[in-house]
Amino acid sequence: MLKYNLYQIKRIFTLSFISIMPYFMMAHSFAQPKSSLSENDRYAIEMFQYLASQVALQRGDIALSYQTMFNLAKNTRDPRIAQNAMEIALAAQSAEASLESARLWDELTPDTDTNSKEVFLTLLMFNNKWNEAVEPTIKYLKSQTPDKREAFLTQLLPIIGKSNNQDVSNVALAKIINATKPLPKNTNILFIYALGEEKLGNFANMEKVLLSIIKQKPNDSSALNALGYSYADRNINLTEALRLILKANTLAPNDPYILDSLGWVYFRLGRNDIAIQYLTQSFNQLAEAEVGAHLGEVLWVNQQPEAAEKIWRKAESINASQTTLRETLRRLRPDWSSTELFDETISRRWDGRFAVTINEKQTKNGGSGAFTLTHENLNDNLEIRGPLGASIAKINVTPSRASLEQNGQTITAIDADQLIFQATQLPIPARGLSAWLSGFTRPGSPGTVKRNEAGQVTEITQDGWLLKYIWDANNKLQRLNMTRSNQDGDIEVRLIID
Repeated sequence: MLKYNLYQIKRIFTLSFISIMPYFMMAHSFAQPKSSLSENDRYAIEMFQYLASQVALQRGDIALSYQTMFNLAKNTRDPRIAQNAMEIALAAQSAEASLESARLWDELTPDTDTNSKEVFLTLLMFNNKWNEAVEPTIKYLKSQTPDKREAFLTQLLPIIGKSNNQDVSNVALAKIINATKPLPKNTNILFIYALGEEKLGNFANMEKVLLSIIKQKPNDSSALNALGYSYADRNINLTEALRLILKANTLAPNDPYILDSLGWVYFRLGRNDIAIQYLTQSFNQLAEAEVGAHLGEVLWVNQQPEAAEKIWRKAESINASQTTLRETLRRLRPDWSSTELFDETISRRWDGRFAVTINEKQTKNGGSGAFTLTHENLNDNLEIRGPLGASIAKINVTPSRASLEQNGQTITAIDADQLIFQATQLPIPARGLSAWLSGFTRPGSPGTVKRNEAGQVTEITQDGWLLKYIWDANNKLQRLNMTRSNQDGDIEVRLIID
């Protein structure tokens, strides 16, 4: 993201004001006769809002400046004002506000203007909304030439590299490329595409792409390692896998990813001692949850359960949501995990009460009520009831979308948390709540886990929330306290399970 100091922000607004001034004049002149008092009032209000935004900026209140400009854009429906709002949000380094205003800018801009579309799509991905970005990106790229498509995808490489979930971003890119062929020529894009194809289970195409990269660049250690690791992970072509990874290791002897692959292929070959050496070396350098999952499994199979437990706990403290780690723990079901591992295929139900306290800078408010959450077939159904038992809203959350049923109407969105706030005006988190109530991080977002000596989960940190657990003697959840802090204040959500 671009960084601006206050002087630069003020300069943006000064230049923006000069460029946007004719809009106000023309809108006032042609919309209605000047004798219309309502139009005069509207013009005056709009002009006042724009000036108020600049005054707020001059005083250093960037948040107020942005909100005033954004509201003005919504009222006037002018894309240039929406663009100005986005620029101030970028300057303030607010990723969410930048996306909010970029979405409006794109909505108000004709499809022939590719600038707003590219900015909006890029900010979607920057905010890690990869699944939401797939369909509009495909639609946009289909209207572009192959060179333009490749240029846009190349611009995404740094954002993909900073994704908080590489598997999700790689899969998103693979879906986009599969729908907008021909394939790009850039080998860096092709490499990420191949990784996404592997996660999608398209192994034949993944191998084809990686082999084409290796043919062009025989000493590409990343491609050699990726193909060798894929063979080892699927427990096939182990001799070829070892050859590929050894060559990659010769080219990059201290690369922790290659050391992880080398340890994993030796484990597949039954050479556990040497596997532990390479995996330990990798984990000491990289400290990633997937490497910890591998090392823990080899130690577990090698009859070293205490050492495996120590590594797995450390891996959970790095990222308990990591797919390989979750699958490893689910598959091996170690004795130290005293709570049942979260299985998304098992139907569950929770009934309880909630209380929300919001401590903002100048006010304190909140609310309370009851809830019922059911989890079935990968879907969560959450009903929120008021203190007297009347239903306030029903929210259905699927892996890709959420819907709100309220007052006979149904609203759909990507963000379940925003829907529940819209219905209750309370910041109750809905995404992944069934996983949290089961004592596990939700899939698709980095999160950490802490356990007590008995293996019970005591804390989870994810999506900006700190979760603290109280279990009964039978490992049933009694209470879950969730807190979240930001620049505007503190939020506490207390759940009591009946």
